[in-house]
Amino acid sequence: MKAPSPDEFQRGYKEFQRQEKRDAMYKVVPFLAAYSWGKPAETADSLSLLLLTWNQALHRYDSFDFDRLEKCIAGNMSLLEKYRIRSILYYSPSDDHDISYLFQEFLDALKISDSKKAGTQSSVFTAKALLLLLPSYFTLWYYEIANTYGCNYPHNPAAKYLKFIGIYKQTAVIPQ
Repeated sequence: MKAPSPDEFQRGYKEFQRQEKRDAMYKVVPFLAAYSWGKPAETADSLSLLLLTWNQALHRYDSFDFDRLEKCIAGNMSLLEKYRIRSILYYSPSDDHDISYLFQEFLDALKISDSKKAGTQSSVFTAKALLLLLPSYFTLWYYEIANTYGCNYPHNPAAKYLKFIGIYKQTAVIPQ
């Protein structure tokens, strides 16, 4: 599949917004995350609500460690705060270290912690968490998007997400 041009992407985004009416969870969870901002345990609970619902197939019987997610949020609050007030439109290569670091921190925090799948990580789950926490800066990322833009993530997902962030800046449509 050929990647859409920035204009095609923006038209597609606007058409999706017009047609998609079932995004209540996506609207509610960022609200809850913003409401609980500064309280890592509550913020982790807010994220968990959507992450577990959105990725029910992976987490139906296997889950991440909620305490670890809370510690990740608490330990990275100053960095999260830095990007919370920024838009992707202001991304620059000087952000690369921070973005890679946050991605890896959340990738580790959200790995499955119990059962025979212990240690399984999801780049998609990680991108969703960052998007929910910092919706003006981070973006959704999954297999089809990654492949379309040449950012396939089986190896070194933080670097591939970073590459995608650079591409995303060029096509960004910030919701009103």
